Amino acid sequence: MTQAAIQPAASNLPPEQTAKLWQSARDFEAMAIGQLLQPMFDTVDVKKAAFGGGEAEQAWRPMLVDAIGKQMAANGGIGLAVPVFNALLRAQEKGK
Repeated sequence: MTQAAIQPAASNLPPEQTAKLWQSARDFEAMAIGQLLQPMFDTVDVKKAAFGGGEAEQAWRPMLVDAIGKQMAANGGIGLAVPVFNALLRAQEKGK
């Protein structure tokens, strides 16, 4: 979904501010997806895998989960960005 498809026509905010709100909503969705995926990665037993395990993997795994969350959000996500964006937009418009 593009920004233009979700931006309300009656918005009186400048386009730069609307773009920042949309990016914030997408970043929030990416973080939420990462948090949802984390327990799944915590249950994977990599000790017996050919290239798995060790302290290095433990250190890099959170970054992998974040990257997966960002990719999922950038490719449609789970539909969380749109309602977050709309809520942010309403809050900003009320504050003016």
